[in-house]
Amino acid sequence: MSLAQLTILAPGLLGGSVARAARTRGVASRIVLWARRPEVRLKLREQPWCDAVADTPGEAVRGASLVVIAAPVDRIVPLIGQIAPDLPDDAVVTDVGSVKGEIARLGQAALGTRTHFVGAHPMAGSEKTGWEHGSAGLFERRPCFVTPLDKSDPRAVETVVRFWSDLGAEVVTVAPDAHDEIVAHISHLPQVLASTLCAFLATKDPAWRNQAGGGLRDTTRIAASDPLLWRTILEQNRDEVLRALRHYQDELQAFHAALSNRDYLDVIARLERGKAYRDQFRPSP
Repeated sequence: MSLAQLTILAPGLLGGSVARAARTRGVASRIVLWARRPEVRLKLREQPWCDAVADTPGEAVRGASLVVIAAPVDRIVPLIGQIAPDLPDDAVVTDVGSVKGEIARLGQAALGTRTHFVGAHPMAGSEKTGWEHGSAGLFERRPCFVTPLDKSDPRAVETVVRFWSDLGAEVVTVAPDAHDEIVAHISHLPQVLASTLCAFLATKDPAWRNQAGGGLRDTTRIAASDPLLWRTILEQNRDEVLRALRHYQDELQAFHAALSNRDYLDVIARLERGKAYRDQFRPSP
């Protein structure tokens, strides 16, 4: 794929990585960015991996073949509505948001029939934020969900699938609501567990953290993520996260009961089931 113009709105870690990867891999002839803050736009103009930085979202999307919205999840739909009048006919809009159900439905509704929205969610990133931490290789061999609706235009879906594939991602196509159930378990629940574990340990002797081994550091790495960012994600996917938490609480309670009752056969069975699941992870890219 070689897009005539790729526009990225509100580039943070993911959006900055999209721009770098697109330039490195020759995915777009022209890359245009827009950022909300003027000082960020000034710094972006100095970067070799973009061709122009617009002062408004509408200006940024004029002439775009594909628009990637990299804003926080609660700002994606408002941005879609804002740029809708300025999009060229048949332009395709996608995003990187980690919640998809409402965004997919409201995003397409905001565009109408002249242009197309197909949601996406690359399973890549880190606890760091900001375009400065972006990397051209961030998406290589990483899963990326593409979440079309039943009524989505097939050519628009193909454009988004091919785009993320060309950035090195391994694309998985699922319905938006199915995506939200999946990530509630494999992404949002781990974040909650890491953050609440650290919040609990913060009530203990502060010296303990300096006496811990690598296990605590590895288990809680993502607890260093931006709390405000995660607040919006958890709000947007609240129902699915609550369901995942309830099921996990059942598992934790069963483990508590086994240990309390000195049922060590059940304890080891649960530890072995956990080990078997972890052992079957594919190697990290």
